[in-house]
Amino acid sequence: MNAYVSDQLKIKPLTPTLGAVIEGIDLTQNLTTEQQQDIEQALLKHQVLFFRNQKLTPVEHANFAKQFGELHIHPIYPNIAEQPEIMLLDTELNDLRDNALWHTDVTFLTAPAKGAILAAKKVPSYGGDTLWVNATAAFAALSQPMKQFLSGLTAQHDIAQSFPIERFGQDPVELEKLAQVKLKHPPVSHPVIRTHPVTGQPALFVSEGFTTRINELESKESAAVLALLFAHLQKPEFMVRWSWQKDDVAFWDNRCTLHYAVDDYRPQHRIMHRATLIGDRPYYKDSNQTYFE
Repeated sequence: MNAYVSDQLKIKPLTPTLGAVIEGIDLTQNLTTEQQQDIEQALLKHQVLFFRNQKLTPVEHANFAKQFGELHIHPIYPNIAEQPEIMLLDTELNDLRDNALWHTDVTFLTAPAKGAILAAKKVPSYGGDTLWVNATAAFAALSQPMKQFLSGLTAQHDIAQSFPIERFGQDPVELEKLAQVKLKHPPVSHPVIRTHPVTGQPALFVSEGFTTRINELESKESAAVLALLFAHLQKPEFMVRWSWQKDDVAFWDNRCTLHYAVDDYRPQHRIMHRATLIGDRPYYKDSNQTYFE
């Protein structure tokens, strides 16, 4: 696909559906107003942006992210001591198998993440790719009767789906921490279709990582519909796949994407740093201007 130039950046789309490589910028420096606006517009258009050769320190990583919003601190994963807004994803420290599952970040929150910025600090010599899905395109590809059926439905999102006791409660200290996190973050409900707060476009807002049931359906009905939607979201035509190099940075719109970290590289060591932008409460706005929250 042809690259194009915005006012400040060179942008190379990766697929017709989502993903673009951004060139001509140093993320260690404060952005100009024009650069920030160009990145925001590119993110809305391509949903996930990739930057090569960005040697961000944790402080620089946080400073870059803060130019797009406030940062969230994850309740379970460890962080960088000198920069607590930067989450540490280290295969020697963390059980990261939940990332090898299609998910949208922290949808167990009432106001899930707006976006996330992931920096590759140590990558395996092969394997360890990450895939993203365009949930807007996935919704658009559904039949009209299915879109109407899903309109107004809500689904439960539960932190326990990706952080079960058998993996994150292996000793009394971990078990107590997990229990406290679950008390602080009880299951929440979000619309099955989410309206993007900036573009106004509808997107599927369910994932294997956190969605446990559709509230308005019977248990078996819910399981069948979710299985259909999960399979539909995983069609290759909605995806982009990124092969990491050290010092790559990915910035994605968490309001309309899912992602999956391929767990095919062990026992090689992988370290990633992530900043997570605080978002707003999801809603759905149908063609009759009715809101569902």
